[in-house]
Amino acid sequence: METDQAGAEKLDSLKTLVTVVYALQAAGFFVGLSWIAAVVIDYVKREDAAGTWLESHVRWQIRTFWFGLLWAAIGAPLCLVFVGWAVLFADGVWLVYRIVKGWLYLSEKRPMPA
Repeated sequence: METDQAGAEKLDSLKTLVTVVYALQAAGFFVGLSWIAAVVIDYVKREDAAGTWLESHVRWQIRTFWFGLLWAAIGAPLCLVFVGWAVLFADGVWLVYRIVKGWLYLSEKRPMPA
């Protein structure tokens, strides 16, 4: 019985941490370094989330970071030929979508779809 309670507390703690990572990602639009803090937390806690419904959220957050960074790296130099602004705008919209969708699924205690 105690192990079930300990497991539930660990899961609640991990859920709180995943919530904090979504908040850090959202704050990343204003304070860019919070993106780095968020992905570091995800990598550190990825093993703890393995085998739980929160594992999909951690994977979602890590992919959000790396693909967002990839499109920003593509869009930034393309700003010289103006198409980059569209790429950066689309990247921003996509990032907001990923953060909101993840946060909503988390609040409903649902894993992210594969």
